[in-house]
Amino acid sequence: MDSLATKETRMRIIEPQHHDFEDTTDQTERSQSHLVLNYPKPPPLWKKLLNPVKDTKFFFSFKNKTCHGHAFSFLESLFPIINWSRNYKASMLKDDLLAGLTIASLSIPQSIGYANLAKLDPQYGLYTTVVPPIIYAVMGTSREVAIGPVAIISLLISSQVSTLINPASNPEAYRNFVFTVTFFAGIFQAAFGIFRLGFLVDFLSHAALVGFMAGAAIIIGLQQLKGFLGLTQFTTNTDVISVFESVYKSLYQQITSAEKWSPLNVIIGCSFLIFLLLVRFFGRRNKKLFWLPAIAPLISVVLSTLIVYLSKADKHGVYIVKHIKSGLNPSSVHQLQFHGQHVGEAAKIGLICGIIALAEKIAVGRSFASLKGYHLDGNKEMLAMGCMNIAGSLTSCYLATGSLSRTAVNVSAGCKTSLSNIVMAITVIVCLELLTRLLYYTPMAILASVIISSLPGLINISEACHIWKVDKFDFLAYAGAFFGVMFGSVEIGLLIAVLISFTKIIIQTIRPGIEILGRVPRTEAFCNVIQYPMAISTPGILVIRISSGSLCFANANFVRERILKLITNEEDELNETAKGKVQAAILDMTNLMNVDTSGILALEELHMSLHSRGIELAMVNPRWQVIHKLKLAHFVDRIGKELVFLTVAEAIDACLASKITTLHFEGIV
Repeated sequence: MDSLATKETRMRIIEPQHHDFEDTTDQTERSQSHLVLNYPKPPPLWKKLLNPVKDTKFFFSFKNKTCHGHAFSFLESLFPIINWSRNYKASMLKDDLLAGLTIASLSIPQSIGYANLAKLDPQYGLYTTVVPPIIYAVMGTSREVAIGPVAIISLLISSQVSTLINPASNPEAYRNFVFTVTFFAGIFQAAFGIFRLGFLVDFLSHAALVGFMAGAAIIIGLQQLKGFLGLTQFTTNTDVISVFESVYKSLYQQITSAEKWSPLNVIIGCSFLIFLLLVRFFGRRNKKLFWLPAIAPLISVVLSTLIVYLSKADKHGVYIVKHIKSGLNPSSVHQLQFHGQHVGEAAKIGLICGIIALAEKIAVGRSFASLKGYHLDGNKEMLAMGCMNIAGSLTSCYLATGSLSRTAVNVSAGCKTSLSNIVMAITVIVCLELLTRLLYYTPMAILASVIISSLPGLINISEACHIWKVDKFDFLAYAGAFFGVMFGSVEIGLLIAVLISFTKIIIQTIRPGIEILGRVPRTEAFCNVIQYPMAISTPGILVIRISSGSLCFANANFVRERILKLITNEEDELNETAKGKVQAAILDMTNLMNVDTSGILALEELHMSLHSRGIELAMVNPRWQVIHKLKLAHFVDRIGKELVFLTVAEAIDACLASKITTLHFEGIV
């Protein structure tokens, strides 16, 4: 259908079934406008503010329950383990034990490496794999997520805390500050769950999170060059340029100085990195070999430690872990710092890290929950994470969250419930009690290799291509987060991503869509004439839809000017074709959720402008929040209650009937 034919089709007149004056009265009686005007009274402001808290799933029903019933309902809501443990079968225990032991074999070397990335002693990574997983297993709703330290959070903590306290010169103050940050992060996470503030996590869009994780993965890999190459000095900055400059200067200094640089670190790191990547490749090719890439890091640690011990390679320049403190998590209650100049900074860093940890955990949990066919309760997840990190901060743990790599291994191992987290924690306890002395000769290069081998899963190139294909503006958020982390810092990357996402929202708010509607042939549907070229418009009656959730101060003038421009263009087109003039403008307010005083003022100015030109203004199906404010502002009285309609078809028929009635009185028809 060419454009000329389309234009002619749209301009066909929709004739009412009867054109006599008596039917005008019948049509008025059949009008459903009273359904719009007689709306329920909107709830007061205090109810709107309290309803989200009142409706939260953490509050239980008081109907038909005894005091014991109330207490049990509260406990069930707070501890989901009570529900799933009722149906737990002995056959599930075998799968959970196998899964727990498998992820423990992966968690032990990873946790030591992530503690090093966070600039903490190795045992603190193991501590973080004990208390938080147990708390989460009792309070969490995900069956598959493996809890513990992760690379992204470790990098985030070290990059932000190191700017305030130097971990090399004052390790004790640095460690205590990290515990304080973890405590504040847990407080914020628990508050998000209790007060249903999870929407704050959504400020990090999917595209921004994907870009942030990809950029952070590259930075984490570059940070491992210190252990991989056996460098003694390294930058605390996280951007790519600073890292490469530090690598060049450190290598040059060590090679030219009296202290001979040893290539053995590179040989050990490269050898086991190739082994880990090959095992990962074969594990993906054959799903039955899922256990192989899971235990490969532990095998690498054992073999490399044995090689260094037997060959005395530590005497020839190979850097080793050395002493790892044995025993269970010591208390860190008295190490939290709630006084001093950096308390506000601790709260700020805790908020940022807590939100990132929530975003990563919920993204991982929801993806696997959807595959398993069950719903993940976001508010309970946030409360569980908050409680586990608060408890962790009191027991020498730093911030923990859900790990993508360990969760994938947990699922592949056939876990049935979150009991696998408890099995993993018990295994790590055994390691802390009995095996830490055996890790004395573990080379730092192998820990770097373990971390680097786990990073490819964080760089999702196919997802980046998908984002570019679907939404170019979303890709800007992805690119902003990626390059911000790469060439700025973790904080700059997050800030750029959030700013781009907010810019997108603001643009969509201040420039809403204003659409001209027409009736689709052989239907009662009124649709956008650009999207549906076959839609038929009525000459002299312009149907306009405001495609925005709110008519407010940010977009009110734009909407008014846009509507007036559309009406002017329609009048010019009618004058050219000698088909009369615009008699009425019908505003379809079905999509409009709210209006403020600026929006009402814009509607009043629009009505006065149209009235001076002899054009009637009608409204169709405004929401009760909107019509309530319009009535309070007396706008409905100004345009007339008879010009408020339930449907577009009813409004068009009424306008046509009014037009024909006028022609009858003038003696033209």
